Amino acid sequence: MAIDPNVRDRINSFALVTYIPEPLAGFLDGLRQALVPNCFLRAHATILPPRPITCSPEHAWDTIRALAPQFPPFDIQLGGVEVFPRSDVIYVSISQGNEVLRRMHEVLDVGGLRYKEEHPYHPHVTLAQKLKPDEVDELTRAARERWAAFPFANSFHVDRVFFVQNTRWDQWVDLGECKLGDGESKLVGELTDLTVS
Repeated sequence: MAIDPNVRDRINSFALVTYIPEPLAGFLDGLRQALVPNCFLRAHATILPPRPITCSPEHAWDTIRALAPQFPPFDIQLGGVEVFPRSDVIYVSISQGNEVLRRMHEVLDVGGLRYKEEHPYHPHVTLAQKLKPDEVDELTRAARERWAAFPFANSFHVDRVFFVQNTRWDQWVDLGECKLGDGESKLVGELTDLTVS
């Protein structure tokens, strides 16, 4: 049964991402499902990792709309399948576009969006996380084999970013879409005030 991520289910956990287009997205989504069944996240690269915000969602959105368009559209090229050793997260590295993502993170991690992250920001595309230690090696091998067989280009163009909010069901909701370069943006979800205890 699908759970409707309505306003009352939303929590103080926000992120800024760029979604990966097809056919790359479909392949990555399928690979993630094969590694971690019942993971329904949409393939993306994260600019601001999940964080609580200390301002209203409206104010956070205003900050994103003011700062993100300063960056022109750019290309991302994906590298190989790697593992973060401290967290055992399996991911696809980013071999081109890293510098732009890092600069965007630095510029947008301000004001009510600022958050002291547990790990240094490292641009990547997550494939599997929250794994048991004895699963990591086998799943990494499987991911590398499937990624090596991907028949299309492993690069994509980034021209917009998305402000998203999590729910208590761990379903991310798109709130706003901001085009890079020209400042065009639109709300795609509902921004709501949060009472955070």
